[in-house]
Amino acid sequence: MIKTPRAIRRFGRTVRSSAAPRPVLEIPNMERDMSFANYPSLAGKSVMVTGGASGIGAEIVRAFAAQGSHVGFLDIDAAGGTVLAAELQGKGASVAFFPCDLTDIAALKDAAARLAEKLGPVAVLVNNAANDDRHDWKDVTPDYFDERIATNLRHFFFAIQAVAPGMIAAGQGSIVNLGSNSWYQAVGNLPVYATAKAAVHGMTRSFARDLGRHRIRVNTVVPGWVMTERQQQLWVTPEGLRHHLERQCLPDAVQPVHVARMVLFLASDDAIMCTANSFMVEAGAI
Repeated sequence: MIKTPRAIRRFGRTVRSSAAPRPVLEIPNMERDMSFANYPSLAGKSVMVTGGASGIGAEIVRAFAAQGSHVGFLDIDAAGGTVLAAELQGKGASVAFFPCDLTDIAALKDAAARLAEKLGPVAVLVNNAANDDRHDWKDVTPDYFDERIATNLRHFFFAIQAVAPGMIAAGQGSIVNLGSNSWYQAVGNLPVYATAKAAVHGMTRSFARDLGRHRIRVNTVVPGWVMTERQQQLWVTPEGLRHHLERQCLPDAVQPVHVARMVLFLASDDAIMCTANSFMVEAGAI
């Protein structure tokens, strides 16, 4: 049976692991300052982000807050979520944190309802929370398989189910599901994770058809190997990074901010006719 330390199973946040943390490497990144777009259509919108306490999710929360959105985020990491919410609230942002174990669907629906009551009906949903713990296919048990699907896929469906009625009533909405480069690139040693992430694309396209008549757009963002703190602590090695960068068309490593910017675009009115599709943020590695 595969045993995963409890702390590592937190959505989007690593506290400890059975593997020794790796020293943080110097990651190649563009040296010029980046200048990003502002999206007026996102100002005042109620946004729900799952797994928003750290990593890509935290960057997405920050990005929406900077646009003047009302951002509510869910995460099992109560300490990390509280710190991030306090940081952004201290800067005048409209941000609220709702501690939640997303594998508990009743708790997820309750948190979504409280978020809508506090911030207004959800206009944008970002299904981000996931966990890419490595595992050997020979050791996977039925219980572990079910737990990985619950962690990486099931809550996407029920988050959509929770917020879609409000979007239907409003006559519009945007749902962004986070996929992964892993199954595209035939990455090994995480077969259940790759299975769940491949399924996200089917979920996106089916919901896009069902909800499209209500002007609700549903898309998938596919990140490459994003240099989050978790990735650098657990998986990034000099050799592995060099190999991956050689595979990319662009020379710089993908950062969480790059993924967040694509999510903003898809949530905004600028993407009003974009739905049922996958948008890659992987520097040409696929």
